Amino acid sequence: MKGKSMFYCTECGNETAKWAGRCPACGAWNTIVEQPQGAVGTGKGKKSTGSGKRLGRIVKAIPLTEIETEEELRFSTGMGELDRVLGGGAVKGSLVLVGGAPGIGKSTLMLQICQTLCDFAKVLYISGEESVGQLKMRARRLGVVGEKLYVLSETDLDDVLEAVEQERPDILIIDSIQTLYNSTLDSAPGSVGQVKDCTLKLMELAKGEGVTVFVIGHVNKEGSIAGPKVLEHMVDCVLYFEGDQHMSYRILRAAKNRFGATNEIGVFEMQGDGLAEVENPSQMLLSGRPEDAPGTCVTCVMEGNRPVLAEIQALLAPTSFSVPRRSSNGFDYNRAAMLIAVLEKRGGLKVSVCDSYLNIIGGLSLDEPAADLAAILALASSYLDQSVSGDLAAIGEVGLTGELRSVDQLSQRLSEVHRLGFRRCVIPKRHRQKLGTFENLQLIEVSNIGEAIRAVLGK
Repeated sequence: MKGKSMFYCTECGNETAKWAGRCPACGAWNTIVEQPQGAVGTGKGKKSTGSGKRLGRIVKAIPLTEIETEEELRFSTGMGELDRVLGGGAVKGSLVLVGGAPGIGKSTLMLQICQTLCDFAKVLYISGEESVGQLKMRARRLGVVGEKLYVLSETDLDDVLEAVEQERPDILIIDSIQTLYNSTLDSAPGSVGQVKDCTLKLMELAKGEGVTVFVIGHVNKEGSIAGPKVLEHMVDCVLYFEGDQHMSYRILRAAKNRFGATNEIGVFEMQGDGLAEVENPSQMLLSGRPEDAPGTCVTCVMEGNRPVLAEIQALLAPTSFSVPRRSSNGFDYNRAAMLIAVLEKRGGLKVSVCDSYLNIIGGLSLDEPAADLAAILALASSYLDQSVSGDLAAIGEVGLTGELRSVDQLSQRLSEVHRLGFRRCVIPKRHRQKLGTFENLQLIEVSNIGEAIRAVLGK
């Protein structure tokens, strides 16, 4: 007799009782896969194996007032940028998911931090993609020689849990979750059912035994981890590695963090001997900026609690088609189209007859409205073919009537602008917080985009 089955969407992890050509949750086509229902987990009354040991275990709730919090539960990974993204260091007994495109540097980062972690903890590195010999070669190239680092090339979940039982590590690294599989399931490694079950076992290991687990997950062609909703709800922290493989800089971003702020970023540079920390990302993102070139302006955005300067470049050219082309890289497309319309209607510039291109230098993605004013000035600069002064930055949100709105944490942004040597900054005339005095930094307060364009470009 055939057992019951459940069906999962490989894009969003939604469960359904029957197969369908289109997922009812996310609307994706041909993403529903079958998974035997009875194969997931251990049945009621059965003895669990591996990390889910229940035999002889006494479950007892503890009053919140009796829990001691004086002991520090965080520890440093040895990389300040990674510690920043994690919220001040890794938390003991947490489950951290590190996602990114293949070849972006996830495995390199995890192996590099082992050098410091082995000074005070026992680390077990599980690789399902490389042999132990290949791991040794990569560790030698990265200069990792930790004596408490144990490596194992294995993909079977039961063998991995048995190795954890024998070695009793303090930190466990899984590279990657897509290669790990549970032999009791019929689905292939990397499917939603396998990823869900293996991550559940690792979560039980982290919470039950106090082992800190780092899990590496590859992204698909759409840029999301296989079964993202399932994994994101199960893990404590989700980190995404971003950047172009053809560029040396990488950005590590926290998309979810139960123990710290989200949207924090860490910046790394890929070198021959591994990843190097970039402690001053603003200077890195502005390096090589052209002088006296029309169509560029600098703004300051907040990535978590860190102010970062970013360069916005714009190019407007007369179109040869009936419908002008619109393109944006690192800037929201719909917001860019809105700013172009505001610039024409409220700024008096006929930009609708031009092909428009917006680009954020350094692979950074800007998703907050504080960059609106800089984008407007870059577009106007390109249209008028007049450059914005190299010592000027712009911060502010633009409304549909062309007015400028204040942004949060304006004082911190201005401090970063001043620290990088800028002498002038265009800000909204009405701001919600009291600003300090910055030596050699002139604040140009404007109330709409017309005043901003006249103050910066003289038009």
